[in-house]
Amino acid sequence: MRLEFREHNHFDLLVRGAAYFPLLIAAIELARDEVLLETYLYEDDATGRAVTSALCAAARRGVRVHVLVDGFGARHLAEAFRSQFAQSGVQLLVFRPLKFAWSQRVPQLRRMHRKLAVIDASIAFVGGINIIDDLSDLGSEKGELPPRLDYAVQVRGPLVADIALSARRLWAYAALTWLKRPWDWPTAPPPPPPAGTMRAALAVRDNLRRRHLIQSAYLAAIYRSREDIILAHAYFLPGRRLLRALCQASARGVRVRLLLQGRPDHPLLHYATLSLYDKLHMAGIELYEYRASHLHTKVAAIDGHWATVGSSNIDPFSLVLAREANVVIENAQFCATLRASLEAEIAAGAVRLRHDQPRSWFERLKIRLSYAIVRAIAGSVGFRV
Repeated sequence: MRLEFREHNHFDLLVRGAAYFPLLIAAIELARDEVLLETYLYEDDATGRAVTSALCAAARRGVRVHVLVDGFGARHLAEAFRSQFAQSGVQLLVFRPLKFAWSQRVPQLRRMHRKLAVIDASIAFVGGINIIDDLSDLGSEKGELPPRLDYAVQVRGPLVADIALSARRLWAYAALTWLKRPWDWPTAPPPPPPAGTMRAALAVRDNLRRRHLIQSAYLAAIYRSREDIILAHAYFLPGRRLLRALCQASARGVRVRLLLQGRPDHPLLHYATLSLYDKLHMAGIELYEYRASHLHTKVAAIDGHWATVGSSNIDPFSLVLAREANVVIENAQFCATLRASLEAEIAAGAVRLRHDQPRSWFERLKIRLSYAIVRAIAGSVGFRV
């Protein structure tokens, strides 16, 4: 299946939750018909409480509010939030809820990892930002680190209808799967009027017709690249085709830069990724680790006219297992804005890695074992690393 591009859209790049949440909450406060919200994490912090308050207020004034959270990522969703939703009329649905106590301690792979919102089918938000405060992470709340780096976009224009339809379909699928009150199978809402000059498409990953849509979009853009590639991903372990495409791009003179985590929160995947560093260096690819704070980005800018922002990492779990949603934007102005932001973050908070960086025998052992474990897991679902 191919991407379906829409013309005449406008995108605002939102850097970190500090830029994202005020616009999201303001849009919810102006909603008159419908709010659809999807998130992997939903934390009981100042941000979570502010979003919950706006959702509940919208429901009380008669807006249809549907909140879809992941059963593993939001397994600790606050009971206070559940109670507020129920009392206000907010419809809450949990995607693949965990039914056993042991499953809460074991990572679950087939998850709903999307982060998006649609308000009145006229404005949408898509990106990698969960309902969580910028500082609620591994010591950041103590003031030890700056806010985590993450991106989202505010969308206006005809593409919003595609995002709304995708959100309605996933809600209907989840409701039917878990025998909740069924929805009529949704139809596409009428597209909003033109809002700008940007050409864009919605790229989603599911387990049916769009299993490889996000990966295919990356491959096509990388194969066509002639000048510059910047990928910024919290988790990076590409399959053989993506890795080969990046190396081939570098070999034909494309400048390839990867911005990766310098403060990893998933050691197994981090050490597996380290196994690729020598090959990437040998191919002439520039590697940077973001160390100023936590990196949670899933974005790319290629050749000054192609960009993507969304929830999908470049790793086996995002590319072949999780439900993901990205927007692909073909526009020089937006791509320049994203590229400038990434270059500023690299200059301010990242360290370029050397090819000859020494590693102890114990670290080399962890890298080998981690790669073997992740490769076995990926291979079990048909992903070749």
